[in-house]
Amino acid sequence: MALESQIQQDLKAAMIAKDSVALASIRGIKAAILLAKTAEGASGEITDADIVKIIQKLVKQRKESAEIYAQQSRRELADNELAEAAILEKYLPKQLSESEVEEALSKIISQLGVSGPAAMGKVMGTATKALAGQADSKLISTIVKKLLS
Repeated sequence: MALESQIQQDLKAAMIAKDSVALASIRGIKAAILLAKTAEGASGEITDADIVKIIQKLVKQRKESAEIYAQQSRRELADNELAEAAILEKYLPKQLSESEVEEALSKIISQLGVSGPAAMGKVMGTATKALAGQADSKLISTIVKKLLS
């Protein structure tokens, strides 16, 4: 619950500072957390790991939206989405560099003792669990393909 209380404190700070971008971003997190807590079959409790997954999803949405806006020559909307993504990323664990991800994936592949493109699913399953929150799954997938081919 430490992350959720940090988000609540940051929401109050953004309100006091009248920071509209931070306010919109943090309200988005709060709304997503509330939806997760009240979803059918949910226990009403949420862990920090669940919140990190929610924030990762929100960051990904913001970046994809920014990309679309940029393609449509809507620079001001793209900049706003990227600013919100930057605020959301403050709540995520430190991301690994590409070389660190490649090193970790090499270890996973050697531990599993697999080779060739047919082992992609097995490696991806293990790697996404091991690197959860530390690396983008798109990056993991790209590196796994490179290492297995």
